[in-house]
Amino acid sequence: MSWDSEVRELERRRHLAKQQGGPQGIAKQHAAGRLTVRERIDALLDPDSFVEQGQATAIPDYDDNDEPVGFVPANYVVGFGRINDRRVVAGGEDFTLKGGSPNAAGLRKSVYAEHLACQYRVPLVRLLEGGGGSVKGSGKTRGTVGEPVYSQPRFKIIADAMNQVPIASGAMGAVAGFPAGRLVASHFSVMTRYTAAVLIGGPALVERALGVRMSKEELGGAAVHALSGVIDNVADDEYDALAQIRRFLSYLPDNVWQRTPRVACDDPADRMEQELLTAVPREANQSFDMRAIVEMVVDRDSFFEMGPTYGPSQICGLARLAGQPVGVLANDNRYYAGAMTAEAAQKYRRFVEMCDTFHVPIVNFVDQPGFMIGPESERAGTIRYGMAAVSAAVQASVPWASIQVHKGFGVATAAHYSDGAYVLAWPSVETGALPLEGGVAVAFHREIAAADKPDERRRELEEGLRSARSPFPRAESFAVHELIDPRETRPMLCRWIDWIQPQLDTLVVPVRFGMRP
Repeated sequence: MSWDSEVRELERRRHLAKQQGGPQGIAKQHAAGRLTVRERIDALLDPDSFVEQGQATAIPDYDDNDEPVGFVPANYVVGFGRINDRRVVAGGEDFTLKGGSPNAAGLRKSVYAEHLACQYRVPLVRLLEGGGGSVKGSGKTRGTVGEPVYSQPRFKIIADAMNQVPIASGAMGAVAGFPAGRLVASHFSVMTRYTAAVLIGGPALVERALGVRMSKEELGGAAVHALSGVIDNVADDEYDALAQIRRFLSYLPDNVWQRTPRVACDDPADRMEQELLTAVPREANQSFDMRAIVEMVVDRDSFFEMGPTYGPSQICGLARLAGQPVGVLANDNRYYAGAMTAEAAQKYRRFVEMCDTFHVPIVNFVDQPGFMIGPESERAGTIRYGMAAVSAAVQASVPWASIQVHKGFGVATAAHYSDGAYVLAWPSVETGALPLEGGVAVAFHREIAAADKPDERRRELEEGLRSARSPFPRAESFAVHELIDPRETRPMLCRWIDWIQPQLDTLVVPVRFGMRP
C-alpha cells in the first residue's frame, strides 16, 4: 500500500503556500513599488540557499467530511539561508496576505524566528512589513482564551536573542505595532526611503485617540526616523537595504561564542597617507573632515557608518584594519564642535555595547570638547546619558585604541578610553579640564573685566595657556603610549591589531554588564 495520495496532497499544499496572496495580491504589492517577502529573501541570500521551515503551515478550512476546501498560507515566511556562504535565519511578513498582520499560523512562525536563530546560534535577518494585532476576533468570551499562565513571555526570546546572535532588521514597507518593536530590537536597522514607515500606531488610531490627522509618512517616514534614532540607516530602495544588511553582518561573528572573523587584506599595513599631515588645521576653532581621516586610516572602502543623522556629533561605524573588523568611534566637529549631546551619547553607548557583546575591538578618533551645554542640553538629560556612555566605555572588555586627534576636554572625554587602551597622540591634540576659551573666561573673569583692553587681555591669556598645552610634555611623562606623525597612524594601528589577536581568541563567551546611569 502506497502513501502517494498523501504525498500528492502535501505537495499541493506546499505549492499553495508559495502562492502567497495570489496573483492579484502580488500584483498590488509590485504596483506599490515593493517586493514580496519571498522575493526579498531570494535577493538577500546566496542563490538557491533558502530552506524554509514550516512550508505547509496554514489555516485550512474543512467541510463536514473533513476534506480540505480552503487553504490560507501562514503570512510569515522563515527559514535558513546563506549570506556569503555563512548560514543565517531569514524571515518576514507576507504583506500580500492580510496586510502582513499575523494570522494564527503566521504568528507562530514569526515567534519561532528568534528561537531558531538562538537554537542554531546563527545571525537573524528580519524583513518586516506589516501591522500588529487586530480587534477583529478579539471579542471571544467562550472556550480557551489567552496564553497559559506558565507560558514564557513572547518578548523574552526577542530580548534574549540580542545577547546571543547578531540581528539585522529592515523596514521594507509600513511597519507598526509588534513588527515595529521587533525592528528596533536589533543591532542594525534600516528602512527604505520612499516605501517604508515605522509606527507605534497608524494614522487611523492616532486620529481617533489624539484628533491629529497625519499620513503614514508624516508620522513615521524616513525623514522622521533618520533623526529619531529608531532606525540606524536609510536605504534608497529595498536592494540597497538588503546590501546594507549583508555588509553589516560581514563584520560580526555568527554568535557571542565566536571571535570576530578576520579576513585577508590587500591594503598595505604600512600605507601612510600624506594628507593626514594637513588634515587638522592649526586654527583651533576651524572645522575639518573627521570621516576623511577615518577613511585614510582603515582598510580601503571598509568603513560602514551607522546612524549618521542621529546624534551627528558622534560618529559610529564598523570598518576593518589589516582585515580585522573594528568598531570606529569619532567626533564630527562640524556639529556642536563635536560635543556629546543626549542623542549622541545614547547612540554612542548602544554602539559600544554592541561591539562589546560581539567582541569587536574599538578604534577611537578623539576630538571631544565635552558634553553639550545650555538649557536644551540640561532639559534633554545630557549628563545622565553621557555618563551611561562613559560607563559603557570604561567597562568594555574588548581591546581599545584611542587616537588623540584634536581636542579632549571635560568628563565626556572619558567615554573615549577603556581599561588598558592603547593611546596614540597627534601633535595637533590639546587636552585639559575645559576648552581654553571657556576656561579662561571662567578662571580669569575678574582680571579680564578690569583690563583696559579686555579682549586683548583675554587673547593674551589664551595664547599663554595654549603654549602650555603642548602634547610633548605628555609624551615625555608617558601619559600616552606614543606621540606620532599622523601619517604613522595606520601602520601603528595595524601593528596593534596583530598584538591583540591572542586576546581576541579568548573573547568567546557572552558579555555581561550591570546597571548604568
